[in-house]
Amino acid sequence: MYNQLACPLTEQQGFIGPVLQKQLGQSCQASLTALEKDRKAVEKAIDKLIEADPRLSQLFELVMSVPGIGTATATEVVIATNEMKAITDPKKMACHAGVAPFNYQSGSSVRGRPGVSQHARKRLKSLFHLGAMAAIRAKGELQDYYHRKVKEGKNKIRTADAAGLERGSQQTHSSRVCGGGTG
Repeated sequence: MYNQLACPLTEQQGFIGPVLQKQLGQSCQASLTALEKDRKAVEKAIDKLIEADPRLSQLFELVMSVPGIGTATATEVVIATNEMKAITDPKKMACHAGVAPFNYQSGSSVRGRPGVSQHARKRLKSLFHLGAMAAIRAKGELQDYYHRKVKEGKNKIRTADAAGLERGSQQTHSSRVCGGGTG
């Protein structure tokens, strides 16, 4: 929210006079300061909640151990899966996030190339994509996998997403923190 308000102020510098720019900056500064203060207070409250619940703390630690996954993505995953209770299968998670492609077909005819569901959780999909892009920039097995697949002629974006998703599902579902290995 803060960035949505602060960025237009800096972007318009070339379009308006310096006097008007200064007035706009001063009039919006109080709102921006209040938003930033509220955001930090909410973040502290969330952190305290996570620390107070051992299971939730362990779950966040596990999800954030995946390369490219930060606090925002971990929070979205925990919420989307109801603390890994509602969605325990990596394939179901990929479908829910809209990153698992399916063929469009009717009977025996296949129409077009594979695509993802339009009913997916779009925010989760974009967070997974950003996490995958961050993960392939870091040296390691994901970057090696990505470069190997691109050399084979695979689509760069799909390969990056697949690399991030594959690694994430291996780490989160092989560790099973959800009591007795049942999800």
